[in-house]
Amino acid sequence: MSVKSLGHVVLKVRDLAVSVPFYRDVLGLHEVARYGHTMVFFSLGTNHHDLALMALGADAPAPSPDSVGLYHVAFKVGDSLDALRAMRDHLMQQGVPVLGMSDHTVSQSLYISDPDGIEIELYVDADPSVWRDNPQAVAAIRPLDLDR
Repeated sequence: MSVKSLGHVVLKVRDLAVSVPFYRDVLGLHEVARYGHTMVFFSLGTNHHDLALMALGADAPAPSPDSVGLYHVAFKVGDSLDALRAMRDHLMQQGVPVLGMSDHTVSQSLYISDPDGIEIELYVDADPSVWRDNPQAVAAIRPLDLDR
């Protein structure tokens, strides 16, 4: 037996009224369902849901940066650096700061935070032959300049 694919991710957030517009309106995820006032489910179109948000309340503490747990969630935003540039420009128009940009050889990425400080990676893949021919390439990190 082995796992066949990643099914979905559930993130704990403080306030759905703040987080839902970020994931729906800024990132463009499609809201598909709600469970009372505590959960909202989003789909990217191929699964019943890919992401869910679970509200904990305004007083929920943030996790310590050095604690065990989720580091970030990554969403593919297209197939080219032009798509990544368009996402960067969209984020800037929405007032969402880009915290970092990286060239991982196998992909190129922008890093942002959601309203609760959860790190989000937005990326495009490079040619798949890069990692198929050299799986170690996935461990590369270099600065990315989208303006050159």
